[in-house]
Amino acid sequence: MAGLNDMRAHAEMIANLDARVPLIADADTGYGGPIMITRTVQQYARSGVAGFHIEDQIQTKRCGHLQGKQIVSTSEFLVRIRAAVAARHAVGSDIVIIARTDALQSLGYAESIARLRLAKEAGADVGFLEGITSKEEARAVVKDLAPWPILLNMVEHGATPSISVSEAQEMGFRIVIFPFAGLAPAYKAMKEVYQRLKTKGITGAEAQMTPVQLFEVSGLKEDLEIDAKAGGTTFAGGV
Repeated sequence: MAGLNDMRAHAEMIANLDARVPLIADADTGYGGPIMITRTVQQYARSGVAGFHIEDQIQTKRCGHLQGKQIVSTSEFLVRIRAAVAARHAVGSDIVIIARTDALQSLGYAESIARLRLAKEAGADVGFLEGITSKEEARAVVKDLAPWPILLNMVEHGATPSISVSEAQEMGFRIVIFPFAGLAPAYKAMKEVYQRLKTKGITGAEAQMTPVQLFEVSGLKEDLEIDAKAGGTTFAGGV
């Protein structure tokens, strides 16, 4: 299981690929009590993260779209939110705090809404009901918590039915995240190419996909400009 150091390192790397693009990171349960939550907020804020969601599962948590989730008490959830809000203030950051509840699966809709309302009162900026099970439920959470901004977690083929960006916008969601958007296609593509390599001895990569193109995705052109403006010779021999 990934801990704070793993998550912070990955978040910092992604956030700094292009600082103009805001990054929402997963803070899981905050990785401990108020002291660890404070450390989490400090590290995320200093790493360039624009916002994060923190939830009410137990410390040994699981994916929000799996069965068998266990939930902490409302009071413990609010301790997490208050700790995050206080840490943000202490570090002088404007990082967005997204209160996530996974209570829908075991405690029902009414309890989930009650928890989110209390999280809002505790200072959370955005609400997040994980594992929405129907489009009717999706519309209801936006309506019941209006005008508070609500986030939709669109995990394809998970607990939540497929909802497009335009449909989510029409429902009133202010943020939609697609955590599987890159992961699932990347897994499928890598599996196929390695199976081809194993069975046929070749990768079958497209001819136009060259090393230079891959490096350009990683910022090669920007690096060339930086080096040239400084009078450097790193790329004097070309690429």
